[in-house]
Amino acid sequence: MNALPANSVDLVFADPPYNLQLGGNLSRPDNSVVNGVTEEWDQFDTMDAYDLFTHDWLQAARRILKPNGSMWVIGSYHNIFRVGAILQDQQFWIQNDIIWRKTNPMPNFRGTRFTNAHETLIWATKTEDAKPTFHYDAMKMMNDGVQMRSDWTLPICTGMERLKKSDGKKAHPTQKPESLLHRVILSTSNPGDIIVDPFFGTGTTGAVAKKLGRKFIGFEMEEEYIIHARRRIEKINEGSLENVAVTKSKRAEPKVPFGTLVERNFLKSGTKLFSPNGKIAARIRPDGSLATADFKGSIHKVGAHVQGAPSCNGWTFWHFKTDKGLTPIDAIRTEIRAGMAVSG
Repeated sequence: MNALPANSVDLVFADPPYNLQLGGNLSRPDNSVVNGVTEEWDQFDTMDAYDLFTHDWLQAARRILKPNGSMWVIGSYHNIFRVGAILQDQQFWIQNDIIWRKTNPMPNFRGTRFTNAHETLIWATKTEDAKPTFHYDAMKMMNDGVQMRSDWTLPICTGMERLKKSDGKKAHPTQKPESLLHRVILSTSNPGDIIVDPFFGTGTTGAVAKKLGRKFIGFEMEEEYIIHARRRIEKINEGSLENVAVTKSKRAEPKVPFGTLVERNFLKSGTKLFSPNGKIAARIRPDGSLATADFKGSIHKVGAHVQGAPSCNGWTFWHFKTDKGLTPIDAIRTEIRAGMAVSG
């Protein structure tokens, strides 16, 4: 990562070693051995050594991340709290923590603890005032029109998706499901963006990035993982721009003040606007403000006033009369944004 230009990537997704500190073999009740994470890359002599390792890779990731880019890191209870503390020490600002609840977790065979059924993802930015990409409406659409929550229920990587070696064993002990990366990449990046994965493994980040029309750079030291990743990604057809577009967030669309509707004669000064049920009315003024008998202000302030509410989205509250009945003024704003010259 230190060889990449500063402020050059849009998203970093990191699945670092968990430092599981496993002692001895883990077996099932039938005495068969559980294939855990015993690879050398997950072993550190001390917590201080792991913390220094974490500090170094986070520092490198911070340098290459754009000011409004997104930083994602995933971990288990073994390491995520240490990673999170170091991340905050480096002045990253946490936007969300996500709980990945596994629908099919590995049981606790010894019966000495709760079944470890989740992992934690941290979504962060370089500064508190950063404005990262976030496709809120696309995530809401993916969730059947309901706001996407910070607990994601998804299965672990199994079946045909799980890469295997020639002997039938797992190619990588902690391969992440593509569904998890799909949400991360779709929600916080755009087609054509550059995504970096410092711990590429068998290439899940690259595979999903390619499908969604993003560019990716992956770093991996284990030659066997690199071979699997290359084979996997070469089979994928890159997503075209027309096939990777998502529902746009209104916040990301061009700003259209209500006064624009008045000065461009979509709505005339003196026209009455109405509440959704038609019982409350306000009159448009030449400067784009509204007036009732006892109050004057913006579409939002007047909407809040007449409802006795602390706030109001005036674009969806206020309606104008058409031959077909009451229509929200937001419909005109949508037409303006689409470049359509349709008068209200």
